[in-house]
Parts: sequence; C-alpha cells; structure tokens
Amino acid sequence: MIAMLKRWHVYYKERYPIIPRLILGLIVFGEIHFIILLNAGITEFHIGIEEFVGAFTVFAFLLWLRDADDLKDFETDKRLFPDRPLPSGRVYKKDLMISCTIVQAITVVLNVIFMNNLIYFAVLYAYGYLMSKWFFQRAKIQPSLPLAVVTHNPVQMIVNLYIISFTVIKYDIPAFTLYNAMALMTLYFPALIWEVSRKIKAPKDENDYTTYSKLFGYKKATRFVLILTIADIITNFILVFNLNKISVAVLFLLVSWMTWKFIQFIKDPDRFVIVEKVEIYTYLQESTMLLTIVAFLIFGKI
Repeated sequence: MIAMLKRWHVYYKERYPIIPRLILGLIVFGEIHFIILLNAGITEFHIGIEEFVGAFTVFAFLLWLRDADDLKDFETDKRLFPDRPLPSGRVYKKDLMISCTIVQAITVVLNVIFMNNLIYFAVLYAYGYLMSKWFFQRAKIQPSLPLAVVTHNPVQMIVNLYIISFTVIKYDIPAFTLYNAMALMTLYFPALIWEVSRKIKAPKDENDYTTYSKLFGYKKATRFVLILTIADIITNFILVFNLNKISVAVLFLLVSWMTWKFIQFIKDPDRFVIVEKVEIYTYLQESTMLLTIVAFLIFGKI
C-alpha cells in the first residue's frame, strides 16, 4: 500500500497536481455560480456544504478525465511520450484505476446526499464515460483531430451545465436566460482555444505528432482560433457589462492584445509559440472575470 501511495504521488504530481486542481475546481464552480446570481440580481447568498461538494465534483470529474485519457492513450504515449509516469512504468494502470474509483465513489455519495441536481450529475458522468470509450467509435475519432475536438471539448459545457443547474434550482431563478446561455459557453471557449492552439506549430517545429497546423496550415488554424477568441470575449462582455464597466475595458484591451499576437504569428510563426501567448491571455481573462465578481461583492456596481 505504501508503494502504491508513492506511485500515486508520482503520477498526480506530474499529471494532475491535487492542491492546484482543487483550487481550480473551486474557481470554476464559484465563477459560474456567482456570475449567474449577480446577473439575476441576487446578492444575498446561502452558502453551505453543497457549494463545496459542487466544487469538489468539478475537481473529481476532471481527475477522472485525466486518468481516463492517460489510460486510453497508453499505447500512443509509449511511442510519443515515453517519459510520462504511466508509459514509463513508474506508475501502473491499476494504480490509476484504484485511485480514480475511490475518488469517484466519494463524489457519487456526496452528490446523492447533498446536491439538488442529480439528473445533471448523471448526465455529466455519462458524457465522461462516453468520452473515455471514444463514444464507441475509436477507430474513427482517435486518428481525427477535428472529430476528437468536436466530441470531447463540449464536456466543458456539460460541467458548466452541472453548475448552472445547481444554482438555478437552489435560488429558484429562470433557467432559460441570456446570461445562463453565456455562462454555459464562458469556460468552453477558453478550453477549446487552448486545445486547438497547443496543436498549432511553426512549420519548422512540426514532427510526427498530428497538429491542426499540419492538417490545415498554421495560418488557417490561427485564424480559426482568432474567431473563437472573439466569440469568447463577446460572452464575457455580456456577463460583466451590467456588473463592472472597468472589466469591459480590461477585456477589450486583452482581446486586442491577443488579436495582435495572432496577427504577428501569422506573419512570422517563428517569432514565438502561440499557445504560450494564449495561456497568458486566458489567465488574465479569467482573473478579470473573478475580480469582477469580487469587486461587485465589495463595491457594488461600477
């Protein structure tokens, strides 16, 4: 057992750092939960254990996806990423299966006891299961980056739906509103932008790994990500417009900067790695959204 604990430590340190991911789960849940409430005009909150269970569920679900991805990509990783914990043999498949089973069992029990949206919890995990099985179309989906992104990336919207459903039910607010629709998309676009941009490379950096730039050319792939970024910032504009006009200005500056970086990359792909700029943009963008919520709670509408 001690040996297994050590292997768990090795794996999660490298592939899914526990404390940062717990914090991420809290941030994701809190951002969507409070942005919906504030746009609905609700400023008196009844925070209890349910909110923490919801945040833990986000953490646990993403852990499951990380484990499932490494298990289903084991053979590919042995060839392309042999130094990772699982293909290198430093961690065993059974280690991941046991740890994941324990965490998910705890998550199920907590949701059954405390949460008000079990149907949406079931939908979330059903989608995760289908992802882990390549939607039973592995031969078609695995070799195709476009099919993989179309089938796998919507999972962020399912996570958002889980959070939105809890918030709507708890506070008895309308489910079908513009703000809820924007909240459904708000973290989906950043995830999609990052997923595509990390597979865009300058021609000199291409190798055997399949990338969007290899399939469509780095210019077309970068323009596509630019369109996604503009769509993403529109959702953020709508969500913060009634809360903080300063945030609108900050988001405009951020998207202007990111647009300029995309243009620079299209002109000279050897200038920098595009995903590194996308990551900076995403961190600043999401920090702005969080600060908008905090500022509203402290100072009110600005």
